[in-house]
Amino acid sequence: GKYNVHKVTLSANGEKSGSVEQISNLTKMGLTSFDLSNNGKDIIMISGDKLFHLDVNTKTSTPAAISIQSDYRFDPRERKTFSDKASQIAVSPNGKYRAIVVRGEVFITENDTKKSRTINVSNSPYRDLDPVWLSDEVLLFVSDREGEYNLFSVTSNDENNTNIFTSLKHKLEQLTKSKSGVSNPVLSPDKKSIAYNEGSGKLVVASISEKGKISNTKVLVDSWNSPSNVSWSPDSKWLCYDMSDLYFNDEIYVHKADDSMKPVNISMHPKGDFGGIWSADGKKIGFSSNRNNGDYDVWYVWLRKKDWEKTKQDWDETTDDKDKKSKDKSKEKDEDKKEDKEVVDVVIDFENIHERQEQITSYAGGEFLSAISKDGKTFYYTTGNGSRGNIDVTSDLYSISWEGKDKKELTKGNSRPGNVTLTLKNDYIYYTSKGRTSRIKVAGAKIESLPFSAKMVVDYNEESNQIFEEAWKVIRDRFYDANHHGRDWNKLKKTFKPLAMKASTREDFQKIFNQMLGQINASHMGVYRGENRRDLQRESTGILGVELQNDNGNLKVKHIIPNSASDREDSKLLVGDIITSVNGESASSKKNIYELLTATGNEKIILGISRSGTDKEIIIRPKTSARADNYNAWVKERKRLTDKYSNGKLGYIHIQGMNWTSFERFERELMAAGHGKDGIVIDVRFNGGGWTTDYLMAVLNVKQHAYTVPRGAAKDVQKEHTQFTKYYPYSERLPLSSWTKPSVALCNQNSYSNAEIFSHAYKELSLGKLVGVPTFGAVISTGGQTLIDGSYVRVPFRGWFVKSSQKNMDFTPAKPDIIIYNAPDSKAKGEDTQLKRAVDELLKDL
Repeated sequence: GKYNVHKVTLSANGEKSGSVEQISNLTKMGLTSFDLSNNGKDIIMISGDKLFHLDVNTKTSTPAAISIQSDYRFDPRERKTFSDKASQIAVSPNGKYRAIVVRGEVFITENDTKKSRTINVSNSPYRDLDPVWLSDEVLLFVSDREGEYNLFSVTSNDENNTNIFTSLKHKLEQLTKSKSGVSNPVLSPDKKSIAYNEGSGKLVVASISEKGKISNTKVLVDSWNSPSNVSWSPDSKWLCYDMSDLYFNDEIYVHKADDSMKPVNISMHPKGDFGGIWSADGKKIGFSSNRNNGDYDVWYVWLRKKDWEKTKQDWDETTDDKDKKSKDKSKEKDEDKKEDKEVVDVVIDFENIHERQEQITSYAGGEFLSAISKDGKTFYYTTGNGSRGNIDVTSDLYSISWEGKDKKELTKGNSRPGNVTLTLKNDYIYYTSKGRTSRIKVAGAKIESLPFSAKMVVDYNEESNQIFEEAWKVIRDRFYDANHHGRDWNKLKKTFKPLAMKASTREDFQKIFNQMLGQINASHMGVYRGENRRDLQRESTGILGVELQNDNGNLKVKHIIPNSASDREDSKLLVGDIITSVNGESASSKKNIYELLTATGNEKIILGISRSGTDKEIIIRPKTSARADNYNAWVKERKRLTDKYSNGKLGYIHIQGMNWTSFERFERELMAAGHGKDGIVIDVRFNGGGWTTDYLMAVLNVKQHAYTVPRGAAKDVQKEHTQFTKYYPYSERLPLSSWTKPSVALCNQNSYSNAEIFSHAYKELSLGKLVGVPTFGAVISTGGQTLIDGSYVRVPFRGWFVKSSQKNMDFTPAKPDIIIYNAPDSKAKGEDTQLKRAVDELLKDL
């Protein structure tokens, strides 16, 4: 359907009188906003890019003839120079140059700490990314300049100068013509083969010539899920990659490049494994796994059984023998050259290969493998919070030996290293850090900043076209329902793109695009963020934490939020106080007090008050928000009401969000609110969602299979043990807390996403009664894609369905067993009808 204007008659007490009547008839595009005249006879409404006049009585609408001429608010073309914002980096084989990607353009610059000259080799308004050096003279990259993403090459177009960087002429050539899109190209070590993803689920391997000609394409994998993080074996005969199954468990696979044998799962664990990297000596594959400690660690698997069976002493002796042979050589440089030419022949013993895994790191937070040294003895990894908890871990680069020793910090200060690349010569590690590029000399670990000056002309009209096309294609290719909930996605583009291209601001552009997304009728969607050229002043207001009322022109304190700025021992206001001034400026009901509190958040101010007829001054430090204080006060009142309604028999827990912080608070409240109670009320009203439902189900669905009696608890354990049947060492034996007593759950129309999954699950698993009103009806798993200007489009990639009814949760709210609404005046009266009914129902079941 389309949004239209309707009218209904209301009685004196606000109830509907008569039927709802539609008075507008917009069929192509619904209205986005409207306004009613003071006499109630005329409506002005907006539909698409047009303004309409609607006669309320005759129900006729006509386009409003308004013509407004205006110039551009901002220059449509702008020259920009970037010294940061690099999102990708690729180092040339000779180590002299690096290709970088900035705002969808591919640049080349020298690897020199003192030179920043940078040339644009892609030069288009389209999205160019994923640079890969085929040789020092041929650079490959992916671009959607011909519609779909395909592989291109860039070379010098000067027959007298083949150097891409110094040449003033460049030649671009399209290498693939995929209709479903190419991404993530990875060259084999011998530069004779290339692997890349095609579409949403294929892994393709092809031959590639020195000039970039693609031939002999072979599809290795064609699945619902694309293999990712492809790594070639050093002999260019094998690949490893990670891929998810329908349980959304990522595993590491090894696949023969000629597809002569089926892929082999070498990680074999129900927890996620990803980011496999082949060691240059061909003996190991390293990867990251979250199989223990609740976070990611660095692991590797031995490819040959005989290597796995060697002891540390065996490896030390092997190293000593190599060193001795090396010393016998007359020239070390000649030996190095010989070693560089040595071809590694990879041999893999696949039988029980998953049993030959070794863990290298086990630190708090998360470690993510980035590179492995040429000799396979040093592993480089980045850190970050890869756990479910809120561990304070910086994101930096480290090295560690393959034995888990000699850990070294290579970067400091939360540098957030990305695109970590170890050069072919094993002499430098290149990486991006907060949009800038740097390198670390392996010998000595010295960090060198590598400047660049990326110049481009941004045509904002062309860029808007690119953003629209990018976001549209992402939804086309990755929305969980290929039929887009029955909507014609191509037709919607034809309708909405002309409107979006008329937008003079990114806000309007995104608003129109989001209207198009709305036609799909799915939750968790939208385009937002990105560059927005506007000049707006941002102001913040200090929050006192009080509710004021007009008392004969005075500002009288009616209510004080507990634990707010006005509820502190040294700055306490009292109900009945009159606020007379803020920092010496008079305050009254005729003046907006928040204007006086502008920019006072977390700053001390002098508040003039009158208390019982006496003037006083209080030094107070307003907060920047009262959200947390209001929430905590609301929860505290629910606890009081639960205690009142149940005569002290029940406890109450509100789950604010389905996140780890709220889950830890829930566990704490199981003891604080539930200790000594006969049951507990679990409230997910006004919960915006997250991901922790299954953790909550694990806590609430514990089944006791035994009971225990410790020494001293009974005088005669053999005679008295039946008195302890409800006791079990849950906190000692279970990974999470537990609740085995009765419970009841509350939900409402503001229970959203994962809070709805909780409500569905609570009913499905028969944990207790669900009380309240149906939830919002917006459940879907969503990811996203960053677009060329930094804006972001959300992409629902996985649908959720109720197990028993097989209904789509994105259209089907969780329906309570008992539906009951809170009256509009319940808050004012200090009541909570839904909570009282939940308490009554649980008391019945005790």
